Amino acid sequence: MKLIRDLLVLGSGILSAVYLLNLGFGVVEIIPDNVPIFGNLDEATAVALLINCLAYFGLDVGHLLRRKTDAAKPTPKTHDIDVTK
Repeated sequence: MKLIRDLLVLGSGILSAVYLLNLGFGVVEIIPDNVPIFGNLDEATAVALLINCLAYFGLDVGHLLRRKTDAAKPTPKTHDIDVTK
């Protein structure tokens, strides 16, 4: 079962990469790019699928898209104050 899943994920990743390479020079499009708002949804879906396929095989490129957190900020100190008295 794992081999079948691996092959399906690999095939999905290859298909999404080929779709993003635009080998059809814009002739083969699921949604034409000139359609307002929805024109780039097929490319966005292919990118999301490719990122997930790469993460499945251990190549996490999603961290490149995340914002950097403020790791240098000190955490605020809390004091144990009993306010019930």
